Amino acid sequence: MLTPKQKKILDFVKAFNKKHEYAPSLLEIGKHIKVSSPATVHQHLAALESKGFLAREKNQKRSITVQTPDSIESPYSNTVGLDSISLPIVGAANCGPADIFAEENIEGYLKVSKSLLNRRDGLFVIRASGDSMNKADFFGKTIENGDFVIIDSTSRDAKHGDYVLSIIDGCANLKKFIVDRNGQKLLVSESKKECKPIFLHPDDDFMINGKIISVIKK
Repeated sequence: MLTPKQKKILDFVKAFNKKHEYAPSLLEIGKHIKVSSPATVHQHLAALESKGFLAREKNQKRSITVQTPDSIESPYSNTVGLDSISLPIVGAANCGPADIFAEENIEGYLKVSKSLLNRRDGLFVIRASGDSMNKADFFGKTIENGDFVIIDSTSRDAKHGDYVLSIIDGCANLKKFIVDRNGQKLLVSESKKECKPIFLHPDDDFMINGKIISVIKK
């Protein structure tokens, strides 16, 4: 789950702490990975912290400590048991109008039983926001506000009837992909209340970001 640069930083922090018995500075980390901007180093450290590999004290210099699996207590930490896998939660997607910006910032991890999924490559989790899919029948499950929706980002060629995560003008939404008898493509809500479909046109800034493969109820 680490990028090459994040792994390089983590290995450097471990080695530096072991040798000096205190943490490296942002400048020292930046010099090691050949990055001159402290803000960029901070972003990498924040990502490692969110993934559960590092911990830092606010407003304290040289306060970086390396986390071990036994010390990570967050329910969304990136630790994997023998019977589970851990998937990144990358934000929220609206089940109504496409008005939540699709920010791909990892905010935690969701542990999922291996009996449900047998892989994690290409998979991520979106939190459903809104109630316009609360009558969906996705293998017997609806998609309600706050539910965790697992997306397969490697499957982007949507077919009629697929449930998808789509991005329209930079905004994310969960919908059912429909192609009508005239070939018109649209995104449809399945709700207890009436919701207008979203008609797709060639000039739209639109993409399928993956198919829904599972729903974990909140």
